[in-house]
Amino acid sequence: MTTTARDAMTEVTALGDQLLRLQRRRRHVYEGVVLENSAFRLLWVLDDGEPRTLRQLAGDLDLEQSTVNRQVNAAIAAGWLERYDVAGSASRLVRPTAAGAEAYRHDGQIRAAIIRAALDELGPERAASLIDGLRSLNDAWDAVIERDAAHHEPPGS
Repeated sequence: MTTTARDAMTEVTALGDQLLRLQRRRRHVYEGVVLENSAFRLLWVLDDGEPRTLRQLAGDLDLEQSTVNRQVNAAIAAGWLERYDVAGSASRLVRPTAAGAEAYRHDGQIRAAIIRAALDELGPERAASLIDGLRSLNDAWDAVIERDAAHHEPPGS
């Protein structure tokens, strides 16, 4: 392996390590929250005011529909979500209850305060640079995926 290839692999590995660290934050239980992480993520998606089917939720969360079904059922049992019928549709929609919306606001404030404190530790310039860098990375990643899908070839082939 050439030095350039080794450096590129080191860079990819370092990025992967940091992405995994970020991923673990999704499972962290913050002191004072009332929602399980799965209920928080469901309510996050539903916070735009648009009720969804299980299939839509599965797509939005990038999870298997069976997983989302279990999570929705647990959130319904806890009183955070409700299902309702729509005239002319075989699919039932899911939306937050008033208690779910309030719990989401409560937990969202706790999580936002922690994120805000972390961004404050970085300082305004580094925080802005981080956000801009992540946006650029996501845009570039999307572009590569779209380009590869258009060519039906795996990257690097």
